[in-house]
Amino acid sequence: MKKSLLYLLLTVAFSSCTFTEEITIHTDGTGKYNLNIDGSALMAMMPQDSVGGKKEKPIDSTFSFKQLFEEKKDSISKLPKAQQEKIKKMEKFNLRMLMNNETKKFFFAFDTDFKSVSELEDVMDNMSEMQKMNKGAKETSLNPMGNLNVLENNGSKIKYAYDGKKFSRKAIVDKVALKKAKDSTDSYKMIFESSKYILKYHFPKAVKSVSNKTALFSEDRKTITIEHAFNEYVHEPEKLNFEVVFQK
Repeated sequence: MKKSLLYLLLTVAFSSCTFTEEITIHTDGTGKYNLNIDGSALMAMMPQDSVGGKKEKPIDSTFSFKQLFEEKKDSISKLPKAQQEKIKKMEKFNLRMLMNNETKKFFFAFDTDFKSVSELEDVMDNMSEMQKMNKGAKETSLNPMGNLNVLENNGSKIKYAYDGKKFSRKAIVDKVALKKAKDSTDSYKMIFESSKYILKYHFPKAVKSVSNKTALFSEDRKTITIEHAFNEYVHEPEKLNFEVVFQK
């Protein structure tokens, strides 16, 4: 598949898809983070021969960012040390990309294991460093997830905390940055409302209570699911805040 088509789809698809932020936490506080992005609804609206009448080949690829960075090590070595360090933190992340115009599937999963939920706080910030390396380029080579501006430029930093008794997810909002994000994305408000941002968290203990009243529980109360319009994630990130108290 042509890189230009892939970049176009990855950029546009964020306006018509479902994001699922999924976290699994084990008893010792270690766990796994997944960001699953399903843009199949967008693919269903596209003609089968989408570029110049040529049928594009399906993609089903899995790779690590460490492999990607090894290929781009010369470019990375020219960056400021602080930026290199942020990018290096992404080495343990993996990406699976699935795109098939015939079956109308467009999906990618971004995942990593973690030793503590606090390691996840800089995920999108570090991802944005890769975008800066491609700024002004027509194709994305260091950031295979395409244009993540709507994910990392909403004026907030996400803080996670877990101590075995409680868990919390909190957006620390920079009001100035949030206003800029709102101003730059207001024209997309109706489009964002058609997309979803889902939080799906799995815990080692049953949940006694959760501060977000819209949360749904699994039968064993060890999994909670919270769904929001993507517009709320972009314009009102604090709406995705919540605290969980576990049963003893």
